[in-house]
Amino acid sequence: MASKPSLRFWPAKSCVSVIRLQGVIGDAGAFRKGLRAVSLEPLIKRAFSLHGLKAVVLQINSPGGSPAQASLIAGRIRRLAEEKNVPVIAFCEDVAASGGYWLACAADEIYVDANSVVGSIGVISAGFGFPELLKRWGIERRVHTAGERKGMLDPFRSEDEKDVAHLAEIQRDIHEGFKDFVRTRRGARLAGDEDLLFSGAFWAGLKARDLGLVDGVARMDGVLEEKFGKKIKLRRFDQQKFRFWRLPFMGGQGNGLAPPSLGPEAANAGRPDAMLCALVASLEERSHWSRFGL
Repeated sequence: MASKPSLRFWPAKSCVSVIRLQGVIGDAGAFRKGLRAVSLEPLIKRAFSLHGLKAVVLQINSPGGSPAQASLIAGRIRRLAEEKNVPVIAFCEDVAASGGYWLACAADEIYVDANSVVGSIGVISAGFGFPELLKRWGIERRVHTAGERKGMLDPFRSEDEKDVAHLAEIQRDIHEGFKDFVRTRRGARLAGDEDLLFSGAFWAGLKARDLGLVDGVARMDGVLEEKFGKKIKLRRFDQQKFRFWRLPFMGGQGNGLAPPSLGPEAANAGRPDAMLCALVASLEERSHWSRFGL
């Protein structure tokens, strides 16, 4: 009995997988796909499974976001790279900052454009407080908890020094983990003083190269051609892009129900409360980019 032919993702020729990591890390709202470990897992796994694989490229354009998701994604890439014994090369576009730089450090080599923004090795937590606004309108905030600290950092109550100190402790722990990963991955290539490198500052490509945060200023096609020759095949992997549905508030027709593939968050996207949530999510995402002048 003849054996069945084995299935392959790609012909057995020399090839390079290109994983595009674009956008905010973590949840980005109902209408935008953020970079999350659970949704990237199948894509990353396929990228490392090609026959004739010479390297995996990370094409990064991210202002950061969730440190936990950045750590999970970078960790998964490193485990597969070591398991498959495949080099990983990162190419940064507009920005690879904060969690975006965390992702870049999953690579063995990092390249940027001269105008790329790189760095921001730190942790930030930002928000608003509204206690005086509530007083002005005669609104009383009522919070009932089981647990003394359960309501900490409530934006509708005045800040408590103990709550802020506790948040600072959490940020320090996350920052130390970030710094340890950068030290482990970049090693002796780091050329700047750590107080500067890990201050949360960020730099353009040439300065980032001088500080040892990246390995060079170069284009992806040039680097890959130099390393693997002109005949190398590129196989690209990207998260499925959102396609606009015919939603009433977008000028379309229908009952406002989104297709099942968009998930439950978008199921009633025509409702005013869903529209408000989408607007807030969009503003939050915009704030990540605007920190870097983009």
